[in-house]
Amino acid sequence: MVVAILADDETKVEITGKGYSDAVEIIWADSLQSLRIIEADVYFDLRFVYDNERIARLKFLLPKPLFVNAVIQTGKDLPEGFFRINAWPTMMKRKIIELAAIEGSETNKIKKIFDALGWEFQLVPDITGMITPRIISMIINEAWFSLAENISTRDEIDTAMKLGTNYPYGPFEWGDRIGLYRIRELLKELEKTDTRYSIAPGLGGEFQWR
Repeated sequence: MVVAILADDETKVEITGKGYSDAVEIIWADSLQSLRIIEADVYFDLRFVYDNERIARLKFLLPKPLFVNAVIQTGKDLPEGFFRINAWPTMMKRKIIELAAIEGSETNKIKKIFDALGWEFQLVPDITGMITPRIISMIINEAWFSLAENISTRDEIDTAMKLGTNYPYGPFEWGDRIGLYRIRELLKELEKTDTRYSIAPGLGGEFQWR
């Protein structure tokens, strides 16, 4: 099976470190244009951004299986044949990869692909933020609230979370790795229907703490 992947350098390192089956040939694309000209059985756009032009160009790859890093947009926002994958920074190297729920025969198709890759996956509800990004964004947001209230310092909060929960990163470190703009974008979307996701001072760009 030939798999074409468009990813940034950090995600490429994560996937390479995670490893994949010898039965799979991975071809790395360095642009959307190069992804479109690769002859492959499966395509991953892990640098996906939600805009009409990019979607139109990606539809050229259908009906081949196409996975897009669409954490915020749900299936109803994407064309049929686009599969949502959580490929935020630090997520692709996890043991289990998160995919939005896929119904019917498509589930079997996805299973065959991931079995061939040697990767485990978990289907989660087709909702904004999936599951893991929602949880992590809330943790990061609460850390920024704590910082604004002078409860502790960034380093102390990071250390406490790593030691107390065995997380790989503290909330501030994780936010930096993921990109605070991604966290803000997700929280802003979630806040539209649930005030629990209101963005903390600092994280929202009002001021920055050191």
